[in-house]
Amino acid sequence: MALAAAAVTARRLNFWSCARGGRALLLGARVIRPAFVLGSLPDRPASGGRHIHLTASCCSDSKAASLHWTSERAVSVLLLGLLPAAYLCPGSMVDYSLAAVLTLHSHWGLGQVITDYVHEDKLVKGANASLLVLSALTFAGLCYFNYHDVGICRAVALLWRL
Repeated sequence: MALAAAAVTARRLNFWSCARGGRALLLGARVIRPAFVLGSLPDRPASGGRHIHLTASCCSDSKAASLHWTSERAVSVLLLGLLPAAYLCPGSMVDYSLAAVLTLHSHWGLGQVITDYVHEDKLVKGANASLLVLSALTFAGLCYFNYHDVGICRAVALLWRL
């Protein structure tokens, strides 16, 4: 009984610590600390028996990750600029730019979904290969639509007229 009361008190204190800008988060009976604290801890199995990797991958390159993050933000800003441009001055240049930027934006977004939810090595390789094929087909289909049909800008304008 005293142990349960202590756990409830610890949760309340921890909740108020987090609400006031504290750094630890209590989930159930476990404390999760931010990454800069975890990076200094030894990489060992957790109490539940599952192994949690606390260090970065040996193959990761922080400069490449930073460049990728910057590229994602640049593509998002470019996409925000292309949407009004598609409405104000539709044309083939905007159509093909939208095809490239939409495909790249969705490719990176779905890649993050794969990273977050697919964990076995064979499944990751298969999902990444499928994503690459899907992205290539999407880009080819949008380019085909732009060349042989009305284009993305005009198609959206026609849909808005309905």
